[in-house]
Amino acid sequence: METELPSTSAGAIAACSSNSISSTHTPDYIQLTPELLQRKLYFMVDQLKQMHAQLPENYQIRISYELLTELANSLLNETIFEIVKGLMEIQNVTEKHLLTLRKQVETDFELEMQEWRSKITDPEELNHIEQLMQVKHSKKMRETDMKLIALLDQKVKDQQSTLHKAGVAGFYVTDNPREIKIQMFLLDFLIRLSRMKFELNK
Repeated sequence: METELPSTSAGAIAACSSNSISSTHTPDYIQLTPELLQRKLYFMVDQLKQMHAQLPENYQIRISYELLTELANSLLNETIFEIVKGLMEIQNVTEKHLLTLRKQVETDFELEMQEWRSKITDPEELNHIEQLMQVKHSKKMRETDMKLIALLDQKVKDQQSTLHKAGVAGFYVTDNPREIKIQMFLLDFLIRLSRMKFELNK
């Protein structure tokens, strides 16, 4: 059975991560005129509104069209997509590392249990030891999970701070689960938008 990190608000933003983010970019040799910038802005706002319409109604209410327009404006700075890509790569590496640490705790427990089974021949005594070891292991896992959750929560705050400082609308440091959920939707919008191609000739 595959081990999973415990569910936590810290996983909200990471849940939207993508293995490849290719920004809604304009070729380097094209100089965007004010008119093209305006068209690109309209394109992004229109796409964001379509994504917004797919959300549950209670979240549609909490994400205003004004916020969507501000988000689109902030994304005219194409380096935002690269920042998000970097954050997601760091997040993926961190999660893999933490999952490895958690699996190591389970592996250590199994090895210790095997050692006891090789030493104890009395079934009753072995059963007693196994029960004690299970209690010890459960406590160890709870402590490990709490540490992992704290690390993931801090990682999310680091991401929120980075995106806020980069000027991405809707992002700021918070540990409110509902606000994190909204940021998760916004990040999903951003990632989906990054995969779209803005046609200059349309």
